[in-house]
Amino acid sequence: MFPTFTALSSAWLFLLTIPLVIFYFLKLRRPRQVIPSLVLWRQVLADQRVNSPFQRFKRNILLLLQLLLLALLILAAMQPVLRRLSSNATRLPVLIDVSASMGALDKPNGQSRLDAAKARVRELIDNLPSDQEVSLISFSKSARRLTGFTNNKTELRGALAALQVEDVPGELDDALRLAQAISRTAPFDRVWLISDGNFPARTQFELSFEIDFQRVAPAGTNFGITACSARRSLNGQWEVFVQIGGSLEAESTTGTVELHESGQVVGSERVTLAKGSAPRMSFRIGATEAASIEVRYVPEGPDSLASDNAAWLQLPAARMLSVQVPESLASTRHAITAIEGVELYPGAGGERLSGYDLIITDNEADLATPARVIATYGLIPEELKPLVTVEAKPCQAIDWRRDHPLLQHVSFDDVVFSETLQNAPDATDTRFRELGYEVLVDGPQGPLLVDRTESEQLRVHTLFHPDRSTFVYRVGFPVFVSNLVQAALRTAQLSEVNSATTGVLPPVPMAAGQSVKVEGPGNFTRTETTGTDGKLTGIPAPRVGEYVLNDGPSSLRIGASLLSTSETSLAGVEQIEFAEQLKVSAGTAAPQIDRSLWWNVALAALAMLVIEWWWFNRRAVRA
Repeated sequence: MFPTFTALSSAWLFLLTIPLVIFYFLKLRRPRQVIPSLVLWRQVLADQRVNSPFQRFKRNILLLLQLLLLALLILAAMQPVLRRLSSNATRLPVLIDVSASMGALDKPNGQSRLDAAKARVRELIDNLPSDQEVSLISFSKSARRLTGFTNNKTELRGALAALQVEDVPGELDDALRLAQAISRTAPFDRVWLISDGNFPARTQFELSFEIDFQRVAPAGTNFGITACSARRSLNGQWEVFVQIGGSLEAESTTGTVELHESGQVVGSERVTLAKGSAPRMSFRIGATEAASIEVRYVPEGPDSLASDNAAWLQLPAARMLSVQVPESLASTRHAITAIEGVELYPGAGGERLSGYDLIITDNEADLATPARVIATYGLIPEELKPLVTVEAKPCQAIDWRRDHPLLQHVSFDDVVFSETLQNAPDATDTRFRELGYEVLVDGPQGPLLVDRTESEQLRVHTLFHPDRSTFVYRVGFPVFVSNLVQAALRTAQLSEVNSATTGVLPPVPMAAGQSVKVEGPGNFTRTETTGTDGKLTGIPAPRVGEYVLNDGPSSLRIGASLLSTSETSLAGVEQIEFAEQLKVSAGTAAPQIDRSLWWNVALAALAMLVIEWWWFNRRAVRA
């Protein structure tokens, strides 16, 4: 470390010492007087010796004090700074983690991890030299630039004070990409990263600058809800599943898991939580109408993170699954009629709906009908036609995804297809994935079955026609149709419901072009407009809690939960591994920063002024 001055232009003030010294060199001008005796000449001669320049300079301590006072004031005006080896750049981006785990406390009613991070950044701002600029960047699942590069301490302190924890998991990549984008217009060579380390330890980001990774001290013990879902049984009841997880250093404790509906407790279970355990509990609720369920974990011991102690489930009302299958597909309709809870269209009277939960068809005209799940027979999607052609020759399946939900308990052994799907020369699995398709069944020369998920819609394309194969005569065919029905039930949330997580709320069906006011926890308020498809999408949910969607005549409540095993564990990585095997280790101690010394020098000048005043008054008293 070494001292420097950030305002050397103020050094010209040292010229003020010249007139100060000249004033002391000026001799006294005495008037001529007639005196009665020469005895007084002795006093005149003594005054002459005192007024000689060198004698006066050597004996006047007051002059020396005033020169020292002036020097200290000039040094303070030159802005002295004590440079540290770890902080010598003119621009310094500071990445501050605001993910959910940063809200954890070190002890009951203690300091949060974010407050500890703010204290470090505040010290940096308070000692910021005039020739150095800082840019504050917050990150959780995404990154946000709070300030540009500036040395305006008021602006930096205001942005730092406004920082709040977001109840979402932490991701580092977006913050690094933002910093790299900033470096293209405002170059820098070092970045501060202040976090508890609760993010993935590996990233493919290629560093173009150094990272000073500072880990704040770990928080205290914690338990919370890490998973929450519900499944409807055959008798119409909902079975709610709740899993509790804990931090790595958590000691054994006890707590209570409660289920609330309309402010009433509808289920409760006391649970003992041991270190490293993750108990799973289930509750039964007989709800045929739509219901909102809040799950709460009530700790009986210390708990450092409150945001993972609540979860919400939106249970839909019970109804039949609507399925459309053309009458020409008799084998498929026969398989569906054996499944309970399904309403098959067209019915005996030919009635139809404007939309369905599931459509199974071999007619391209049916694809224009809205549906949550669409399964086609013998139709090749437009985007796949350049990659796949059909040849009229028999073939058999050579492999299939046995672990995929659509193919569970389905076998294609000895199934003969009357058509062969032929891949184009440039057709590879990568090309299919780039188009969003996953190959589920492979033939000898091309795919036989693919699927694709678009927003909330699932498309399943059997590129062969089952009626032109032996598949319809196998026991696996009705199982495959049943798997399609189960996929539609899950997509329509009629059989399984998962808690919505923070970050972004799930799409909500409403009237097209409708203005909706959204209110949430932490004074969250915004107004959105539904799209032409009648869905409200992209609503941010940065905090755990219930969000109220009000379109005027009605309102809808949606709960957002944390449900993150990593955030509940409060685990922090010891080092970050970047591309090309580059590793950056974490440091727990606060790094050395530049220290502005002008205030210390100014205090020394004030002390010198007091001494000079005391000396002057001391001489006056003696005289």
